[in-house]
Amino acid sequence: MRNSFSLCMIITVLVSSWWGYCKAEEPTPPGKPQETPAASGVAYTNSMSVLDDKRKLAIGDRVSFHVVEDHRPPVSLVVTDSGEIEAPLVGRVMALNKTCKQLAYDLKVPLEKEYFYTATVIVGLDYVSGKSRGRVYVIGNVRSGGPMEIPPDENFTVSRAILRAGGFDQYANKHKVKLIRKKADSPSETETIIMDVGDIIDHGRADRDMVLLPDDMIIVTRNLINY
Repeated sequence: MRNSFSLCMIITVLVSSWWGYCKAEEPTPPGKPQETPAASGVAYTNSMSVLDDKRKLAIGDRVSFHVVEDHRPPVSLVVTDSGEIEAPLVGRVMALNKTCKQLAYDLKVPLEKEYFYTATVIVGLDYVSGKSRGRVYVIGNVRSGGPMEIPPDENFTVSRAILRAGGFDQYANKHKVKLIRKKADSPSETETIIMDVGDIIDHGRADRDMVLLPDDMIIVTRNLINY
């Protein structure tokens, strides 16, 4: 009798272990995005004011997302090839070229409209994609102009692009550099921004520098008077 009881216990343990293994290996149904735990340090803050407002998100970046009032752990979401993320409760939201702070406030609106009286949305960058974020073009009076890739792991600014192009040549007008950019609301049109890059580089005025977007063009003009 004792031997029979021991054998039944062993069979029960083996069956339970096998069932648990099968459940753990069960694949995610096709078409359903898998939400994985997030690892970003900012994911555990409870203030939207500390979210990053500098680096713009790119395709392949992974961000953490959670709503403080929801009391659930953060989930990890990927910026897809379409430039969107699939956010819980909200669905698809455009994330490409937005900062974490901008994206958080974009998500806050529908969440407060449909689900929460107040939604403190926390979005943090977990992983930087190695994919190219596009190209910019530096032409005119620089030492080595031409197209260059936007690095995936830094805020690539006008001054950095010029330095990467070898810097100004001896005839450059570094106080009136032109940044030509497509308008966000009308991509067929452009706007021109005049920048004093000489002041940015010579006096460390990083607050006056501008982060580049794909297809931006930097034109360094020639001084009318050479000394």
